[in-house]
Amino acid sequence: MKQLLLLIVLVIAGMAGYSQGSLGKSDPDAKRILDAVSAKFKTYKSVQATFTMKDEDAKGAVLGIKKGTVMMKGSRYHVIINGGQEIFCDGVTTWTFDKSSNEVTITKVDPSVSTLSLQKLFTNFYDKDFLYKLNGDKALNKKMLYEIEMTPVDKSKQFHTVYLLIDKQTNTIYSTKVLNNTGDVLTYTINTFNGKVNLDDKLFTFDKSKYPGVEEVDLR
Repeated sequence: MKQLLLLIVLVIAGMAGYSQGSLGKSDPDAKRILDAVSAKFKTYKSVQATFTMKDEDAKGAVLGIKKGTVMMKGSRYHVIINGGQEIFCDGVTTWTFDKSSNEVTITKVDPSVSTLSLQKLFTNFYDKDFLYKLNGDKALNKKMLYEIEMTPVDKSKQFHTVYLLIDKQTNTIYSTKVLNNTGDVLTYTINTFNGKVNLDDKLFTFDKSKYPGVEEVDLR
């Protein structure tokens, strides 16, 4: 949860074919699409989106489906997962709150972690961290989409492949599928997106006074 592979998630990011993978080259057509998605996202001062997160095992059996909301402003974000989990991040510190145990875990933001962080999904992270290729077009739910396949350059990461479906008309991410090394597959689908929302800075910091009796686990 703390690393939230979203999206990703969410709405944006991340070889002239695999035959060139050994040369460390990526598909220029895929780069053109990713650049357009990243450029559009950077025009938003803040974002609020709702999403569905599906977790499947290696055999395709659904382990769980959750819905949530994400709010972003620069490097800061606030994620609410229906059912009682919240993640707050002010760009320096991350608070992960679990309602069932009334406990919040506090950690420092570590850009070196080997997972796909939420911030990276919405920037041009792909140029340094991934090899990528355009698999082609797909039609889904009356939308025409690009499918881009991405593999991390750093093979120590906790996932080995990411599939992005990008809306051809809006240059936004429709869904993100993350294939973890454990065999699990996490798919995040964007349900609604608002790039013109005004967000209070207080949304990105955990306010202990609003959670009576909360137990803090400070790992900083």
